[in-house]
Amino acid sequence: MSTADLITQAEKEPKNAEKIYKQILETAANQNETLAEHSQVLRDQETALLKLGVLYRDQKNAQGLAEVITLSRSFMSSTAKAKTAKLIRTLLDFFNAIPNSHQVQIQTLNDNIEWAKEQKRIFLKHSLETRLAGLQLETQAYKPALALIDTLLTELRRLDDKMILTEVHLLESRVYRGVGNLPKAKAALTSSRTAAASIYCPPLLQAALDLQSGVLHAEDKDYTTAYSYFYEAFENLSAQGDEGALGALKYMLLCKVMLNLPEDVTSLLTIKLAAKYAQLREVESMRAIARAHQERNLAEFEKALRDYREELSSDPTIRSHLAALYDTLLEQNLLRIIEPYSVVEIEYVAHQVGQGRQSVEAKLSQMILDKVFYGVLDQGRGCLLVFDEPEADNSYGAAIETLEQVGKVVQSLYAKTVKIA
Repeated sequence: MSTADLITQAEKEPKNAEKIYKQILETAANQNETLAEHSQVLRDQETALLKLGVLYRDQKNAQGLAEVITLSRSFMSSTAKAKTAKLIRTLLDFFNAIPNSHQVQIQTLNDNIEWAKEQKRIFLKHSLETRLAGLQLETQAYKPALALIDTLLTELRRLDDKMILTEVHLLESRVYRGVGNLPKAKAALTSSRTAAASIYCPPLLQAALDLQSGVLHAEDKDYTTAYSYFYEAFENLSAQGDEGALGALKYMLLCKVMLNLPEDVTSLLTIKLAAKYAQLREVESMRAIARAHQERNLAEFEKALRDYREELSSDPTIRSHLAALYDTLLEQNLLRIIEPYSVVEIEYVAHQVGQGRQSVEAKLSQMILDKVFYGVLDQGRGCLLVFDEPEADNSYGAAIETLEQVGKVVQSLYAKTVKIA
């Protein structure tokens, strides 16, 4: 039975499909077959390989998918290098649909990188190493990711491959941002943009660059510039129909909230590109945060964080900025409560903001040290003593200035005396 017949049989008998596809992949080359027949067998093997990958993806079988990639090596040895790279990337993409498959994927990538080295398939090796660094970033294995990126960049600069260089520098920027080294993250992003400027940059890669630029500007509290970058990325991703558009939209809404413009959130969701996302739970979570911030309501803010825990906590960027926003909101509420008093019980303040006494006491202590207001915590009485802002005494500054001027006069007189003498 020919390989084409076997593929037809597999489609008709889904239960035996796995066995049939493996049989096709194990088909050895026949010395008597013509070149056209041999080409057809290779095409059928490629089809069987992809269909077996889809089968394991749908079954959520990560180990099976890893075996398919290993099994495909003998087939890949007889195909063009460019086609091999595309095929292996397609098979690796199937892992994305399988939950908790990171470790299997990392092991598979390491095996294939070694195979690519042995076969001297340099471009495939670079492509796989870039993907491995991305996975290490996702699993927060920052140290091995940086080591791999460093080696990869050295090789890529020698080859002057601008496209992969752009991707790797972008990855480097994201890793440095993950470890909190913002200066190096910005430097890596600049290198990525420089490499991208000399080539045609695909829309999705351009959107990724804009997204990273927005994230770094947001870290610097420059939310206006960050918003413009997020908007560019959102337009690009929406035009390509990419799932990442929703993430860019959430960042845009976050910027509006952080700019103290929560009322703009509703109007932003009425624009044509954003309208289709307006009813999604991810967007609803940002709308709830905006409402709580607009009303300066700490209880509503906490409720939104609880109700939409998964949507708001899964993204480290949103999580860190909302933590800062919560801190600001708590500070504003505390100032509003203690403003009319010169002495107030800490227990009463804690009750008013709906927080534990210990956390409120720690926050008030921090605010006093940061000179947000002037006061003293009397822990013996359990009270906060609030003082008026002390008036600046300029006597010391004026005395210093007077002495400086007198010093200049003395020096001038001394210079004249020397001339006369």
